[in-house]
Amino acid sequence: MRKDKQKVIGEPMTEAQIAAFLEARPYAGESVEQHILTRAYRGLRAHDFEHFLTLFRAAGFDLNAKDARGRSFLQVLREHAQAEDYIAAMEAAGAK
Repeated sequence: MRKDKQKVIGEPMTEAQIAAFLEARPYAGESVEQHILTRAYRGLRAHDFEHFLTLFRAAGFDLNAKDARGRSFLQVLREHAQAEDYIAAMEAAGAK
């Protein structure tokens, strides 16, 4: 980081910043829903991810969409050691 730039940690995200994750599009052959959820999971804090899921469902996306291996995003998250808060958010939003 440049010396004249200050690192900002913990700034609240705006609705527009959270909603921007809905615009992500996958490469050929990848599920749109899986790609969007993966990008949001990697880029959002748990409480922002929880809010994102509300926007995701309101936009008509499927929380239970399967990847090329037949797994839902919730199944993928369960393989991550520190994803408890994200798993809880997915389950609260209705993911199976």
